[in-house]
Amino acid sequence: MKRLLLAGAISIAVAACATTTSPTGRTQTVGAVPQQQLNQLGAEAFEQYKAQQPLSTNAQQNAYVRCVVGAVVRELPASAQGGWDVALFNNDSPNAFALPGGKVGLYTGIFKVARNQDQLAAVVAHEVGHVVARHHDERITRQQGAQAGLGVLGALVGSQYGSNAAQATQQLGGAAVQTAFLLPNNRVQETEADVVGQQLMAAAGFDPREAVALWQNMISAGGSQGPEWLSTHPNPQARISELNARAADLVPIYEQARASGKRPNCG
Repeated sequence: MKRLLLAGAISIAVAACATTTSPTGRTQTVGAVPQQQLNQLGAEAFEQYKAQQPLSTNAQQNAYVRCVVGAVVRELPASAQGGWDVALFNNDSPNAFALPGGKVGLYTGIFKVARNQDQLAAVVAHEVGHVVARHHDERITRQQGAQAGLGVLGALVGSQYGSNAAQATQQLGGAAVQTAFLLPNNRVQETEADVVGQQLMAAAGFDPREAVALWQNMISAGGSQGPEWLSTHPNPQARISELNARAADLVPIYEQARASGKRPNCG
């Protein structure tokens, strides 16, 4: 029944697709799923994931990530600041995600590469950037022409979850919603999230230059080839060069934010 309902909802919504402009000026096609429903699906995926994955009980680390997320989302428009939910999962992978509806998940393994609050802010702001730029909406809209319902969501499953993930998605029904939202994004979206995220972190009073150090740490953590999940991301060295170039322009924004009293002290 869930499959039929979701398939019908996406099929009906196809006619409502619209062209819009992303935060970086790129043309996007969005709207296969209404924003309210997208937020609901994001919340459902988040609750499913929290029910299935072990949550960290480390109070200090939980407070740390909530502090960083709070500082970043306060730079969003007032209408988008409320209701953000944060979860820290006990998982050794250096990973994080954000979902429509204001949901942020981080794995404890992220602390291996995000070694201070500014580097963690680079991670968080990048993931929030995916939400701000409507990348989940864009991805689902792009796929709806080929498949419908859970077939769409199954098609969105990325290599991060293994070669059998798409098949498992079809079999697990409602879990497909969760998995679809957590797949790696394409290179264009990753670059755009870098741009948006670096701007957000600087405006929040986090040093945008630390985004460069973060990615250097990520590459080091994965050896000469980098982590496997980087295969869907832009070339790491090119990415670092772009982050470094943008950081130079964002330092004045960071310094202005600090001068105005935005001095996050998350730990």
